Amino acid sequence: MFQEFRKKILQFKKVGVFSHIRPDGDCLGSQIALSVWLEKNGVEAVAFNDDPVPPNLQWLAEGFPVESPSEEKAGECDAFVVLDGNSPGRFGSYEKLQEENPKPSFMIDHHPDPQPVFDHMISRDNASSTCELIYKLFIEHDPGQIDEGVAKALYTGLITDTGSLQFDSVTPETVEIAADLLRKGKFRPNEVIEKVFSNRSLKELHLLSQALGTIRLYENNQIALMYVTQAMLDATGAASEDCEGFVNFPLGIAGVKAAVLLKDLQEEGVKMSLRSRSDVDVNLWARELNGGGHKKAAGAWHPGTLKEAIDTVVSIGAKQIQNVEDQ
Repeated sequence: MFQEFRKKILQFKKVGVFSHIRPDGDCLGSQIALSVWLEKNGVEAVAFNDDPVPPNLQWLAEGFPVESPSEEKAGECDAFVVLDGNSPGRFGSYEKLQEENPKPSFMIDHHPDPQPVFDHMISRDNASSTCELIYKLFIEHDPGQIDEGVAKALYTGLITDTGSLQFDSVTPETVEIAADLLRKGKFRPNEVIEKVFSNRSLKELHLLSQALGTIRLYENNQIALMYVTQAMLDATGAASEDCEGFVNFPLGIAGVKAAVLLKDLQEEGVKMSLRSRSDVDVNLWARELNGGGHKKAAGAWHPGTLKEAIDTVVSIGAKQIQNVEDQ
């Protein structure tokens, strides 16, 4: 899978590695692991992201620093690699930097329907995570280069993008990869899990308490909606990124096929996280709302009010459910 990629990328002296904006465990884990891989094989790497690393993942960046891109820093690179996203717009300033000073571009990702704008693409939408793909890069090249830091970074991405091995993207191979990372890294799962998931602040829990009270069911209780407003964020002192994982609460209601978390950020519009635990394809759903993602997990955006966003997202969801029932 990676033979051509390895041959091409290792010819460069310095490579900029981009992870997508609003970074999560998979994009950061794969970014850090790939950056380490490049350095282990004689290529200087710089890890870029426009947004700060979330508090629960800052320990990952101790293994390789992630910095904000600039024209000067990006201009020193001979090539770029983007990870865990298949559209230039997912990577913040990358798109403008590449337009103004084009460089050879590489993409490694597991989302469907990549934009054909990269010089070399490794796109596998049947992979559980981008970290699973980077693991295979190490295995093809030199498994001995998977040290403890690399193993923990890849394990973090694999675990976070599979709902701790719960999603239907998980295959026996995925579980075997997780086991191999534990062996090679010589660590226990709790060393990662506790850092990633056991660090909620009191203000986040206060925000969750308010958000739980907004849950409403639609379409014969098959769609669950939950929302967070700017007023709720202000009242609790929480931030928009503190809503990570909230959507799983309405999704866990008996009989619910899909759930949506809406974040009303006023002038920024309404941002949405969509999740499915049925045949409802939230990627198709999100595409009608300026977004996209996976069949079971996607993101979207609405420029109007919260009420308008709710009306629209329920209307689209009703069509998705009807399409599933008609099959």
